[in-house]
Amino acid sequence: MRTIQMTIDDDLVKAVNRVSKQLHTSRSAFTRKALHEALSRFNLEQLEHKHREGYERHPVTADEFSVWETEQIKTGRPTCQFREHS
Repeated sequence: MRTIQMTIDDDLVKAVNRVSKQLHTSRSAFTRKALHEALSRFNLEQLEHKHREGYERHPVTADEFSVWETEQIKTGRPTCQFREHS
């Protein structure tokens, strides 16, 4: 692990101190966890963006999943319905 120096607002430091105390953890541990969660959210947003761009470049065709409809009926699972997002 590395030690880093950061500049953050006094109100944010107070809030982190308060919550860290309530969680019985250190300010560093709380901050590490928050940064890990922020990075995970960012990575997920990037994947979703990439996924959305892919479907915008290559939209689903009307019959793309129709081949599976008979299989879904056999298994008793409901068929998927795709809708346009605006």
